[in-house]
Amino acid sequence: MSLKESIKNNPSLKKLVHRLLIPQGEARPRLWVKYLVNPILHKHGKGSKVRRRTRIDVLPFNRFELGKNSVIEDFCTINNGVGDVLIGDNSLIGMSNVIIGPVTIGNNVIFAQNIVVSALNHEYRDINVPIQAQNVITAPIVVEDDCWIAANAVITAGTTIGKHSVVAANAVVTKSIPPYSVAAGNPAKVIKRYDFEKQEWVRC
Repeated sequence: MSLKESIKNNPSLKKLVHRLLIPQGEARPRLWVKYLVNPILHKHGKGSKVRRRTRIDVLPFNRFELGKNSVIEDFCTINNGVGDVLIGDNSLIGMSNVIIGPVTIGNNVIFAQNIVVSALNHEYRDINVPIQAQNVITAPIVVEDDCWIAANAVITAGTTIGKHSVVAANAVVTKSIPPYSVAAGNPAKVIKRYDFEKQEWVRC
């Protein structure tokens, strides 16, 4: 059994390790994790950049990868506490985005500003327990290659944005979007698709 599995299977040890990594009641890792552990464990591709005014809440027990020539702009928050955050090559994460794993973002993807991509939900169904004390639930989000996510969009848990698709500004994605589509609205619906026979974008 690996060290990681041993820790996961021992509640007392897991709690101790968690407190060593993160202050109680917080999501941000301790400074020694940020500066001494994460640079060794997490992959940053050649030419990639994380701007100085970002909040990178990444921990060693899940993966964080930033592909070559990809950029995370100022005022973003990236959190891999409950799942991996993987960003491909030549992708731009614009200002003030929030990304909470498990999230996989492909190559040549553009995120505009103020986008929330959260694969985490809070359990609420037990009315005898405060919501903040109940479990969290995760379902992976995938944004495939060549997509453009416009400003103020929200992408919810368990959805996939297909290759070369566009999510319009202010859209709320609650269901997966097929490849080569344009989606808009709340909840987001496909309004255009690329017709390969006609070789043009066609309204739905």
